[in-house]
Amino acid sequence: MSRAERGELLERTIRAIGPPDADAAARTAALLDAKAKPPGSLGHLEELACRLAAIHGRVPEAPPRPAIVVAAADHGATARGVSAYPPEVTAQMLANFASGGAAICVLTRGAGARLVVVDAGVLDAPELPEIRVEVVDGVRGTADLSLGPAMARSTAIALVERGIALAHRLADEGFDVIGVGEMGIGNSTAASALAAGLLPADPSSVCGPGTGLDEEGLHRKIGVVRRGLEANGLSRADADAIEVLAAVGGLEIAFLVGVILGASTRRVAVLLDGFITGSAALVARQLAPACVGSMVAATRSPEPGHALVLDALGLEPVLELRLRLGEGTGAALALPLLRAAVAIVSDMATFDSAGVSGPASAVPVDA
Repeated sequence: MSRAERGELLERTIRAIGPPDADAAARTAALLDAKAKPPGSLGHLEELACRLAAIHGRVPEAPPRPAIVVAAADHGATARGVSAYPPEVTAQMLANFASGGAAICVLTRGAGARLVVVDAGVLDAPELPEIRVEVVDGVRGTADLSLGPAMARSTAIALVERGIALAHRLADEGFDVIGVGEMGIGNSTAASALAAGLLPADPSSVCGPGTGLDEEGLHRKIGVVRRGLEANGLSRADADAIEVLAAVGGLEIAFLVGVILGASTRRVAVLLDGFITGSAALVARQLAPACVGSMVAATRSPEPGHALVLDALGLEPVLELRLRLGEGTGAALALPLLRAAVAIVSDMATFDSAGVSGPASAVPVDA
């Protein structure tokens, strides 16, 4: 796809994403080695502190200021029996988000994070002041991906660019960590199709039960993904990321692709939730490989495709809790660990400041 076909804001964003700051990570590692503890004894927590330093381009000094963006939309593939829940649940959950009763609402309150809920294309969505509407050209719900493109390419690009714009607004407000989550009945089918098309992988290796499909339902889901790849001609190796996104993705996934890319341009850490947000990260990586340097994986879903996605991104999850709810719940649960990683750097005493003896020097054998 030519640059002109990708959209001006999207193209500018892709060009603006740079690599993580290796010098900031090295300085943070040196500070951690000087703390009153054996080197590396805090394990992945130290690695997390260094990754945040590399993303932000500075040694961590203050607690992270997090926001979590949950994008919601409906999926035409639900007509094929790919979910254990009816499609009207998406709109019902929007109302639950607005009233503060959903799991992500509880967890973001506990984590001290701002929650931003986005309607990216929910059918019969309630009009609520707590919900940010980012619907493009009145498109509510994708078409059935097993029959042809889920959405127009122009719709996909417009949603990506709206996600970029939201990430910039949050960065302007001082948020330096953005967790991404989603809601949409049928969206694990879209995520599976994206993973199958972009990794690439056989549909049987990336499809899981989602919200609770039985064996027969899982077989249907695999068939829908397989037919979607065939109907949209995605078996060829030169398929462009936006083409794959428009063909088999979701409206909410497209929006989150933009949030990931926009955050990366501003050196804001992107905290990925589960499999569906992982599929958005795959699209973002295909467009701008350097954006992976801004990502932190919060959790690993039991969905089989998620492990393959994380391997492709080169990310090790912060948590292993077998979460499969979505909504950004894994991202919210990981936030205290991000705060802890920063606190170790900024607040922990060094050997010198604590008056604690450091490691003993090696004594020569013939001494």
